[in-house]
Amino acid sequence: MLPADYIDLYCERTAPGFWNEPLNALSNLSFIVAALVALYLVRRRGNADLAELVLITLAAAIGVGSFLFHTFANTWSELADVIPIWSFVAFYIITVIYRTTGENLLRTLRASAIAVGITAIIFWFSSSAVVTGLEAGPDPLNGSMQYLPAVVALLVATVLMHLRKHPARTYITFAAATFVISLAFRTIDIALCFSISFGTHFMWHLLNGLMIGLLLAALVLKMKPKGAS
Repeated sequence: MLPADYIDLYCERTAPGFWNEPLNALSNLSFIVAALVALYLVRRRGNADLAELVLITLAAAIGVGSFLFHTFANTWSELADVIPIWSFVAFYIITVIYRTTGENLLRTLRASAIAVGITAIIFWFSSSAVVTGLEAGPDPLNGSMQYLPAVVALLVATVLMHLRKHPARTYITFAAATFVISLAFRTIDIALCFSISFGTHFMWHLLNGLMIGLLLAALVLKMKPKGAS
C-alpha cells in the first residue's frame, strides 16, 4: 500500500523508496557546485555582500531541497524543494533591481512592486498553484507552466540588459537560454519515458545548476555592490 502523501511525478521513479530516483537525486549536486563557485568568486573579489551570501545560501538550499524531494517523494519534501526555488527567484530579482538602480531604495520598491504585480498576473493565467499536488492530474506540460514567470523575467532582463549594453548582458543571455533548454527537458520527462527509462528530469537539475551559477556570477562580477573592487 502506498503512503498517503506519496508523490510520483517523474519517469525515473517507479516505486516508493529513498534511492528510487538516483539520477534525479544526485544531479542536485549541480546547485551545490554553483553555490561553491559563487562563494569563491565573492571571496576572490572581496567585500562580501550580505545579499550575495543569502543568494548563495539559497542556491545551496535548492540543491538540498530538491534532493529531499527526489528521495522522500512526499508533501513536506516537495515544499522543501519549492520554497528555496521561489525564494531565490524573488530575492535575486530584488537584488538585481537594487544594484541596477544605483542602490536606490525607493526606485527598488517601486520596480519590485511592478514585478510582483506582473508575476501575479502571469501566475493567474498560467498555473493554479506553485506546488504540483497529488490532485493535479495528468498534465501534458508536466507542471512546467508554473515556471513561466521565471522564463518571462529572464527574457525581459535579457532584452533590458542588451538595450542598456549592461556588462552583465552575456551572463544573463546565457542564463536565459540555459533555463529555456532545461525547462524543455523537464517538460518531456514523462513523454519520453517509454524510450528513455530514466527520463530527462535530471537534465533539468544539471542545467539549472549552470543557470544559477551564471546568474550568481553576473551579480558578483558585473553588478557589484558599492564599495566592491
